[in-house]
Amino acid sequence: MIERSKPSVVLVGTFGETDSPRFGFSGTGFVVGDGNLVVTNAHVLPPPARLDGSGRRVVVQIPVSRGQWSMRSCSVLTVDRTRDLALLRFDGPAAPALMLANDEEVREGLQVAFMGFPIGNALGFAPVTHRGMISSIVPIAQPQAGAQGLNDASIRRLREGTFDVLQLDGTAYPGNSGGPVLDVDTGRVVGVINMVLVKGSKESALSHPSGISYAIPSSAVNRLLKP
Repeated sequence: MIERSKPSVVLVGTFGETDSPRFGFSGTGFVVGDGNLVVTNAHVLPPPARLDGSGRRVVVQIPVSRGQWSMRSCSVLTVDRTRDLALLRFDGPAAPALMLANDEEVREGLQVAFMGFPIGNALGFAPVTHRGMISSIVPIAQPQAGAQGLNDASIRRLREGTFDVLQLDGTAYPGNSGGPVLDVDTGRVVGVINMVLVKGSKESALSHPSGISYAIPSSAVNRLLKP
């Protein structure tokens, strides 16, 4: 399953002629659909202010062989900020695409693997696979204890209604965002890594990870791909 899936897992970031390094890694993505589409997290994309007039552009790096990558420019087709998903289209030849699971395949107790680039280039740009389980399927919009717990994102979720996310018994790290969560038996995508529960400060996420991560279900990706 890992060998079949690795050619579909891509680096997402920006490229700027005057940047150092010129490629700036932001997160993970994976190829779907016709082989020229990439799904990632919306928060992986740079804000428009970082692109406008800077000569910087959104790119993906497609694996072509062991340790070798092909950089492709991207257009952003759709952004779902409520569910933190984005759909990109890259130029050039198509890459192998991952298949998406149906709703009934996504269930608690399912053994999964998730792939990505934890800690960015600190470990080198090679996809890393972690194994875990869907430990719970829970609604993302929770009642707040008080007004101090409300922000623009939580208010928007409450207005638009709740939706389910996958709680994983597995540890994701910075750089895993946007990576696929795969059914270990079928290799089909059941979710998209979104965030990790942090105990204490963000800095402690590396030294003292909670072991709990969250993913957006594949049903949201299926909706994103509908014309």
